[in-house]
Amino acid sequence: MVENKIVIEDLSLSYTDGTESLHEISLNIPVNAISVLFGPAGGGKSSLLRCLNRLNDLADVRTVAGRILLDGVDILDPATDVIALRRRVGMVFARPVVLPLSIRGNLTYGLELAGEKRRSRLDEAAERGLKLAALWDEVKERLDDPAIALSGGQQQRLCLARVLAQQPEVILLDEPTSGLDPISTSKVEGALQELKREYTIVLVPHSVQQAARTADYAAFFLQGGLIEYGVDKELFTHPKKQRTEDYVEGRFG
Repeated sequence: MVENKIVIEDLSLSYTDGTESLHEISLNIPVNAISVLFGPAGGGKSSLLRCLNRLNDLADVRTVAGRILLDGVDILDPATDVIALRRRVGMVFARPVVLPLSIRGNLTYGLELAGEKRRSRLDEAAERGLKLAALWDEVKERLDDPAIALSGGQQQRLCLARVLAQQPEVILLDEPTSGLDPISTSKVEGALQELKREYTIVLVPHSVQQAARTADYAAFFLQGGLIEYGVDKELFTHPKKQRTEDYVEGRFG
């Protein structure tokens, strides 16, 4: 039986400009797997991703309805400790944004803000994050160099390592390889395949091809609605809905 880390129930979201981004979404996110949210731009994928750690609180949202259960607890409850939630549910964005610090400083900054002062603990977290993000061997001799000196692909993996240093339970990724070359993309995708052994991963891919390569579970979104959900590669090889087939085959989008 599949264990679900996140259960989304009848989630709807609209913005103050009248845009309805999500309409009655119900979806399960299984533990220790890569769940892919794919579809054309404007489908609501990123809005859903940002709901999972309450980043949409910072947007011009008019209404949110429904429930998002993380280990059975509704994170949309007003009593939710949002800072604690974002430590449990980390986010990696499309464009890598490194802090104006050293490589090491990027990894330890969040822990230091949280009150961690033990150098051994900080160094251990930094090394662990870099290893999990498949970056340790490339930077272990220059941890005190500026992070901005890294290549784009290395910066993106550093952003992933920075999230991992916080020891989250869920990792959200919004088109994390959209600006990367094929080799860097392959390294990020390879790291995610290893990471799912320990983490629950929700990925908005930058292409249908990436969705098909990485998905353990896949959900197709169109105009704020969930059109179809499938296991492994079934949405890409044997979709049940015509709109899913048309998108996967490149007839629109």
